[in-house]
Amino acid sequence: MTGFHLTISLMTPGHFRQAWRLPHVDPLAYLDIDHFRRLALIAEEATIDAVFLGDGPALRGEIEEAPGTGLDPAVLLGHLAAITENLGIVVTASTTYNSPYNLARRFQARDHVTKGRAAVNIVTTGTPAAAANFGLPAHPDKESRYRRAWEFLEVTTHLWDSWQPDWLVADKESGRYADPTRIRGIDHEGEFFSVAGPLPVAPGPQGRPVIVQAGGSEGGLKLAGDHADVVFTVAQTKAKAIAFRDEIRSRAAAAGRHPDAVKVSLGVVVLVGTTPEDAAARAQTLYATLPIDRLCTELLTTLGLPPDSFGPDDPISADDLPDTIPGTAFSTGFSVSTRALIARSPRTPRELVQSGAGGSGHRLVIGSAEQVADDLQSWFEAGTADGFTIMPADTSVDLENFARLVVPILQERGLFHRDYPAPTLRERFGLPFPHARDSSENASAASA
Repeated sequence: MTGFHLTISLMTPGHFRQAWRLPHVDPLAYLDIDHFRRLALIAEEATIDAVFLGDGPALRGEIEEAPGTGLDPAVLLGHLAAITENLGIVVTASTTYNSPYNLARRFQARDHVTKGRAAVNIVTTGTPAAAANFGLPAHPDKESRYRRAWEFLEVTTHLWDSWQPDWLVADKESGRYADPTRIRGIDHEGEFFSVAGPLPVAPGPQGRPVIVQAGGSEGGLKLAGDHADVVFTVAQTKAKAIAFRDEIRSRAAAAGRHPDAVKVSLGVVVLVGTTPEDAAARAQTLYATLPIDRLCTELLTTLGLPPDSFGPDDPISADDLPDTIPGTAFSTGFSVSTRALIARSPRTPRELVQSGAGGSGHRLVIGSAEQVADDLQSWFEAGTADGFTIMPADTSVDLENFARLVVPILQERGLFHRDYPAPTLRERFGLPFPHARDSSENASAASA
């Protein structure tokens, strides 16, 4: 049986953001390097493919109730890569508040220093407060952000391809080190960027770092089909997950890529108990930490409903929903996922908040190790995804429980590897190595 890949989110205190209120949780763990070192070593011991940390370049208003994203993931995950030998790192970076040349150079370096374990999680940034941190009068609208992101990745990938495989001469007798005709600029002129290139360093072990991306809007889908290696997604039903994966594969094919050149990683919030009863009891404890009134109001707004139209325990049916997802929705993917759940049967705002792990929108799986393994196997065999991004409900407990209780079951069933099968993250995800463009291809693409 062919297995799936596994990435684990290090979000602390967990994907129930108010988990810091629990007696056993350190409220400052999200700033504690020893906490993250421990998690990384547990993940590597379980042969997890990579660790991931979300991020945004602004402090959000939720800080009154819960920790923010915390330490810069580039710094934090770089340190974790240094203390591990096999664990991949997925570093979040914004295309709205970065330049392609700097990002391409930094991630090229990460690919070298990690020996092929680097990935970049591309986001367009949904938080309007970020604009003021970068001297902009306003946050760009979603359509503009995705146009910029598409061009950003076009430039970045061309920069990564600006050195051809046969650039090295290394003739010690003549003193000729490199063939400069095999290192060419990209001379890009576009709507958002003007970049000459090339990069000052040759490609790393993966050819390019792995590109991870998420987004269910039209702009996000185009970005995924044209550029992404791995697409991180959300789904509450198998039917929606399968449809999304089919859509991404179709988009990749339309862009001239093989459908297998892009993988789908489905986000799943896990709460792993030692027994079913333990898991159920822990779930109730986590539910009690939620600011339920605020979260229910935010949910209604995301669904395009007036914030006072339903109480926390009033059922919402499919007939109550507007025909289209409102343009103000923070995440199209989360909105689609939640609407699909309501379409199956009416749900109250409280039920939706709880099943979406306290407002994250991702599916919550609660159970013993055997039950969690059964769930992942069922969804994988249904064709919902090529792998999963595991999002611990309470990171201080559920990351270790997943790694040490669930992973051995998945390994026994042949669904996950017992040892790291390849040195690079690209190989472990089953991704092809990129074909380096020659100089004429670079010039044609830049002028297109």
